[in-house]
Formats: sequence, structure tokens, C-alpha cells
Amino acid sequence: MGLMSVLASRWEGVDQPFLISGDNSLRIGEVLAKRSPHLDGVQPGEVVALIGDFDAQSIADLLTLVERRAVLVPLTSLTRNDHEYFFEAALVDWVIEDGQATKRTHQETHPLLDDLRARDHPGLVLFSTGTTGRPKAILHDMTAFLKRFETPRPTLRTMAFLLFDHIGGINTLLHTLFNAGVVITPTDRSVSGVLATSRDHQVEALPTTPTFLRMMLISGLLPEAVPDSLKIITYGTERMDQPTLDALCDLLPDVDFRQTFGMSELGIVRVKSQARDSLFMRIGGDGVQTRVHNGVLKILSETRMMGYLNAESPFDAEGWYDTKDVVETHGEFIKVVGRTSEVINVGGLKFMASEVERVALEYPGVALVSVIARPNPVTGQHIEMTVETLDNQQLDMTAFRGYLSEYLPRHMVPRRISHSKVSVGHRFKKS
Repeated sequence: MGLMSVLASRWEGVDQPFLISGDNSLRIGEVLAKRSPHLDGVQPGEVVALIGDFDAQSIADLLTLVERRAVLVPLTSLTRNDHEYFFEAALVDWVIEDGQATKRTHQETHPLLDDLRARDHPGLVLFSTGTTGRPKAILHDMTAFLKRFETPRPTLRTMAFLLFDHIGGINTLLHTLFNAGVVITPTDRSVSGVLATSRDHQVEALPTTPTFLRMMLISGLLPEAVPDSLKIITYGTERMDQPTLDALCDLLPDVDFRQTFGMSELGIVRVKSQARDSLFMRIGGDGVQTRVHNGVLKILSETRMMGYLNAESPFDAEGWYDTKDVVETHGEFIKVVGRTSEVINVGGLKFMASEVERVALEYPGVALVSVIARPNPVTGQHIEMTVETLDNQQLDMTAFRGYLSEYLPRHMVPRRISHSKVSVGHRFKKS
């Protein structure tokens, strides 16, 4: 049974809209019936960059490309400066934008793409979003990627906050599609805009990032602006800090906070938080194994990518993936405390930037904090901190330094502190 037929079967007898954006709402039949004549030239196995968003035409194009067994590269206009690099790295044959198709010519191929075409399966290419090095082109077999949606599961009225080119955004879309749910797209991704959309359309589930939740916390809009309909807030894509989670749990006692863990290389894995106010989680589920070696999490997943199109494979001989996440363990639960690249060594004493940031975030008036290591000829490294305050209010630097000196060991006290904006990218992650 084809993809469109499966979706039509899942939605049979469901009397509600599927997609809500602003004042517009569409039922699933209206989306599935959308014609995509600009895709008529696309052949099975060709690589197609689809520049879009969570709108009806982009979703219809996405589904058509999957059913046509193309290799989909979802992109957004927010990364336009990198598009040419993405096209070359993914060996793109077609670019689709605003209902227009542009053919690209190249002679290159790749063994992984050849393998996918030999299977006659559709593909999915996502790009890594790390802050170091050029993004990696991550190739998935879309047939394997879709297997996690074969079993029907409960769904809620969910906001599509994570973007169209992000594994979390794609997962939100597909989960809602396969389980006859409602997806609401925000027309404004500011804190006030997201909360207003949640109220206007009775959003029940909000998938977001720790940085955005910190921005919610310091906005002054909580708890009054949070609608009674909101049942679950999920957070992932970067490390959450305990002070923010504690404050949110106190302000929103009827909301269940759930941590997620997903890497584009591994697909979405199932996670269970130890408690709504805990950063410890259990990672597992069918086809997923975990182990911790020297404090670093490694994962073996059946939903893993086929490989990178522009880099060497990161898997060991047995298929294990080194996440580079430094973790603490508590029985079967783990807590991510940072990345191996974030381990700081001052005079032989090692610690994580997150330990310093946690203390700084508890200081009155502090909104966001970023801690980085710098080379030091005497101690090997020292740390520097950027502090953003609420409403850009003045920071008494002497008092703040005194606070840090009281609550941090000497080697963890920043050498330099800058009072300025903390950089936040378009994905609402600290950059």
C-alpha cells in the first residue's frame, strides 16, 4: 500500500482539521489532494531539495516525493546562505521552491545513494546543526525511517515549533500525519507569539528547546499567558539547565515536562524522563541499545542513518555511535551534563561549562549565560563568561563576581565576564 493510501486509511472517519496556520485550517483530504505538477519531472532516486515550511504545498510535495521514491532534502529559507553548500554536499538534482522546479546538473554520485537506489527506497537527507565544522549531510533510508510510525499511537494538538529541516520538526509532522492529529504552525515564533497561538488554537503539546523555555521563563508572561489546554512541553536539541526546569515546574504545575533525545544520525529514539522536574532520562525502546564508556554515551540504533555523504562514517565496527555526550548515571537513568568538546581543564582540574552556567543562572536578574574556555599559557585554559540580564538591566559586576567566588571553586571562577547579549540562533539554541 502506497504512502498516500496508508494516510487516507489512518484518517478515515476523522472529522477534524489536520493543519492550522493563522486563520486558515485544512483537512487532510485537502492536503493529500494538492497537485504538485512541478514535480512531474522528478524520477525515482533523484535528490530533491525542497525549500519550504509546514504549509499545505510543502507537505504535499514532501509526501509526493516520498511516494515517488526520491531522496528528499528539506530546507528552509532561514538557511539560504548555506543552500549552495547543501546542494553540492547532497548531490542535489532538483531544487523545489514556491511551486517552481529547477534542474541541476552534475556528474558525481555516491555509493550510499547508489545503494539506496538499488533498494528502490526513498531517502531523506538532513544536515547536522553543530557549531563546529561544516554541516554533515546525513542520509537515511526513508522506508526504515517511517517504520516507527507503523504502530498507531495517541496524538495531541501539537505545535510545529521545530523547523521543517530539523529531525524534530519532521518527526512532529509525521507523527501527527500517521496518527490523525492536528498540527498548528506558529506565524510568529517569539515567546508572546507562540503563547498566543497556543491559546487561540488550544495547543496541547509544545515541542521546543531549552533556550526558548528560558526565554519563556524570563518573559514575565508565565503563568498567566499559558493556556489551560497545554498538557505537555517537550524539550531537546541542547542541554537543559536545572534552575530553568525547576522554575518552570513551579510556575506550571499542570504541565508535564518531558525531555527528548534525538540525533539526526540516529533517528528519534524513545525517552522517558525520570520525573517532570528531573534531567535524568532513560533512553531505549525497540531496536535501541545504550552504554556509557568513560562517562560518554554510546548508542546502537536500528533507525540509524546509512551514513554521511560528505564525511567518513562515525560508527564503529559493531555499529555503535559515539554521541560525544558526557553523562551522569543513576541506575538505568542518565543525565547529559555536556559535550566532550566542552570539558574544560584549568591547571589539571576538569569540569563542564554547564556547572558554571547553572550557578550563574541562579543569580537574580540573570537571563542567559554562556561559558567558553580560552587558552591560557599558565593553567592551560581559563574560562570566560557572557551574561545577559533581564531587560538589559545593569549588572553589579563586583557583587556578581563575589557571588561566583562564593559558590564556585576557585579554578571555575571566570577570568573575564562580559555583560552583553548571548547569541541565540534561528533554531532557538545558544550559538
